[in-house]
Amino acid sequence: MGEWSFLSDMLDKVQSHSTVFGKVWMSVLFLFRIFILAAGVDRIWGDEQANMDCNTRSTGCRNSCYNRSFPLSHTRFWVLQILTVSTPTLVYLGHVLLVIRKENKARRRPKHRNTMKRSALDGRGKVQLRGVLLASYIMQLVFKMLLEVSFIVGQYFLYGFLFIPAKILCEDYPCPTPVQCFISRHTEKTVFVVFMLALAVFSVLLNIVELLYLMVSKLKDRGGSSRASLPPTH
Repeated sequence: MGEWSFLSDMLDKVQSHSTVFGKVWMSVLFLFRIFILAAGVDRIWGDEQANMDCNTRSTGCRNSCYNRSFPLSHTRFWVLQILTVSTPTLVYLGHVLLVIRKENKARRRPKHRNTMKRSALDGRGKVQLRGVLLASYIMQLVFKMLLEVSFIVGQYFLYGFLFIPAKILCEDYPCPTPVQCFISRHTEKTVFVVFMLALAVFSVLLNIVELLYLMVSKLKDRGGSSRASLPPTH
């Protein structure tokens, strides 16, 4: 888990600047995806090319068979997915820190102090999602959804199947004849593939729910402020 500590520390800072659904998304990302990837997947996959047995000793046949069936290792695919999907959230964090820094500089200038708009932080130090910060937060949600969906579709086009087969048939050069290659621990690998795919789908659903939550809450706030601005009736 050491190699994930920097990403973990950065995304932990987003916790105080997110909605409750954003906090759940962080838990899904770390407690399930990163932790399981770091703790269990490497032991099951290992060197999958070396562990694949083929009923031939022809030079290069096993390499060709593996490359055709698995253009990209599942573990490397998931690492790339996690890093890519986390990027919009890190960009949002950078935007938040930039806004807070500008506000702090403005407070130190007495002539600009009275012209400042409402602070981006509330009394508890939590970001108030409105204006440009709300737009930034929504944009990072949309980009996360698009990236997750892209990786879900990409997984299908890369591997062509959801379940890891027990054996695959190879007829490509340099295999002299049709060769059968057997994949080790195919059942355990299938469980991890299905689990990681389910978490990606759950992540997309969380982002959709969070978007709806933000829309409903902002509409309620506008409705409340509109009623408060109406003159009293007699």
